[in-house]
Amino acid sequence: MHFTLGEILVVLGLGAACVWFMTSIRVRELAVTAVTKAGQRDDFQLLDQTVQLNRLSLSRDEQRRWRVWRQYRFDYSYDGVQRHEGFVVMLGQRLQAVIVREPEATLH
Repeated sequence: MHFTLGEILVVLGLGAACVWFMTSIRVRELAVTAVTKAGQRDDFQLLDQTVQLNRLSLSRDEQRRWRVWRQYRFDYSYDGVQRHEGFVVMLGQRLQAVIVREPEATLH
């Protein structure tokens, strides 16, 4: 059985796409976990239990290696009524930041 160069490239391309897809799912799961832990620590609730990819680019990590930089958007609430927008930033599979605004102080 002989394969042409085109067939080999197609199989390699499909394999690379599968690896990219599985890695993206894993990083998204890590982002949801990071936001959930930040919510427990800072007393806010992640709404809809999901994050959405907002931005994607390449960036270097601390060892100067290229990694995929992802910014995810999510909705959260401090009181269960008002919905706010937050962001979580991932570099490769490492958490860089969870960005939320401070709760508004209530004066009585």
